[in-house]
Amino acid sequence: MDIVKVFANNVKKYRTERGLSQEAFAEKAGLHRTYISAIEREKRSIDLDNVQKIADALNIDTYLLFIDKRISEREEQ
Repeated sequence: MDIVKVFANNVKKYRTERGLSQEAFAEKAGLHRTYISAIEREKRSIDLDNVQKIADALNIDTYLLFIDKRISEREEQ
């Protein structure tokens, strides 16, 4: 499992599900838009403080950002 890819995909999925642009989301998380963009493009690894900021801004439990839905769906079958 590529944790950076899983995290990036989940951030983008939850952000778009909430109808937030990268700019609006970045402001809500207290981070810069280019930082969010780099995360979603798998160009940045981030520290745990920022992981928590992102989860808080998305109003989700932090662990959800690390679950690879493809793997968990296969395990349920």
